[in-house]
Amino acid sequence: MTEAPRGGPAKVVVIGGSMAGMLAAAAVRDHTDRVEIVEAHELPDGPDPRTGVPQAVHIHMLQTGGAEAVEALLPGSVGRLVAAGAHRIPVTTGMVIHSPEGWYRRWRRATHYLISASRDLTDLVVRRQVLEDPRIGVRTRTRAVGLLGDRRAVTGIRVRAADGTEAELRADLVVDASGRSSHTPRWLTDLGVTGLTRDEIDSGLVYASRIYRAPGPLRDWPMIGVQADPRRPGPGGSGGMLPIEGDRWHVSLMGPPGAHPTRDPADFEPFARSLRHPILADLLAHAEPLTGVSLTRGTANRRHHYERLAHWPEGLVVLGDAAAAFNPVYGHGLTVAAQSALALRELLAGDGAAGRRAGRAPGFARRAQRAVARPVGSAWALATGQDIHFPTTTGRSPTAADRLLLRGVSRLSRTAAGSFRAATALTDVLSLQAPPVSLARPDVLLAALLGPLRPPLEHPPLTRAERALLNPPDRP
Repeated sequence: MTEAPRGGPAKVVVIGGSMAGMLAAAAVRDHTDRVEIVEAHELPDGPDPRTGVPQAVHIHMLQTGGAEAVEALLPGSVGRLVAAGAHRIPVTTGMVIHSPEGWYRRWRRATHYLISASRDLTDLVVRRQVLEDPRIGVRTRTRAVGLLGDRRAVTGIRVRAADGTEAELRADLVVDASGRSSHTPRWLTDLGVTGLTRDEIDSGLVYASRIYRAPGPLRDWPMIGVQADPRRPGPGGSGGMLPIEGDRWHVSLMGPPGAHPTRDPADFEPFARSLRHPILADLLAHAEPLTGVSLTRGTANRRHHYERLAHWPEGLVVLGDAAAAFNPVYGHGLTVAAQSALALRELLAGDGAAGRRAGRAPGFARRAQRAVARPVGSAWALATGQDIHFPTTTGRSPTAADRLLLRGVSRLSRTAAGSFRAATALTDVLSLQAPPVSLARPDVLLAALLGPLRPPLEHPPLTRAERALLNPPDRP
């Protein structure tokens, strides 16, 4: 057996300089002497694309649960994001959403919020705040190529620099936050840890995204979305528009195989007009495209069940997309990464003095992996609970129980269009502040049974200022 390091300063190595990696570094910094982030690429100095993050070209948001987790890990971070140009959108006050059950009302009393910005800006603000801490450093252009240790304990990683030279980085704790390309499943097998299971549920959705200059200032501009209805025959297209820094709109359109958007800019707005409501196309008709169209096909939900392994080595935790990645349409990836990092920090704090050795208390790594699995489980249930009902989905088919659950959720969603109580309960879950099981509370079930208390809206609930952008005064 390779012994864990016992003497000298405690050290944590984080694989990946992503949002998940940066937040993991923030989570462990008070429980170790040194955190070293190993990143395969260079990290940009400004709000520029980071190599290895193809999904950054699509719309991103921090749900309430994620924003609160980031704020807990990095006090003042939400204020920094807003000061840098991000939008703090009140929910549901600042949302114009056409659900399968109709238009949601914009209740005057906001119960939640979301942070909307380009992924590049969000990455930059978080990265800068994390790296202000002198205990945290980054080793760029360096790849993790293996784990050190054995099936009982991971004691560090083996790395390869850009010039091909290899070295060993010893650590009390290794956190894998390397994303969908994580090699941990293979590395565990190399150590003799077997039995890992993986789920993959793929709706086949294809994403096309583009950034536009809005025809006017976007102060207090809402999130706009047209959702697909998996129960309707024919292709299920959907789309979303978020205000981002610089009075710009970030727009993503989605469609299933054979009926999806393309990279051709000439097809982008016609596809938006083909959705269940043309509101996105109507707005884009008055906007200036600033980028080409970026297309992504890999939108499958993938989950490695590390928490179920009969044996888990000490000194290793996996989080972020390396543990589970979700269909981006639900906007949960960043939030789950933040909540997972916060769960790691809380567990370290609970270990008391032993936490100073950054997770070397017996059984800590297994407890941490199970703690990470809790926010993953909630988001997984939401994403796959919807995706399994599309006819193009592979990996799992809906059961009778799944179809019954969908009818119940649809009834609650229809109620939420005209009931503040139902809307709040639903938003608690969608913002990852409450588990899906909370929708089975007696008061929520009663609200769903009573149905909406107000008649359905026939048109998008836009304000006068928002409607003005549909027909600017300088346009016919």
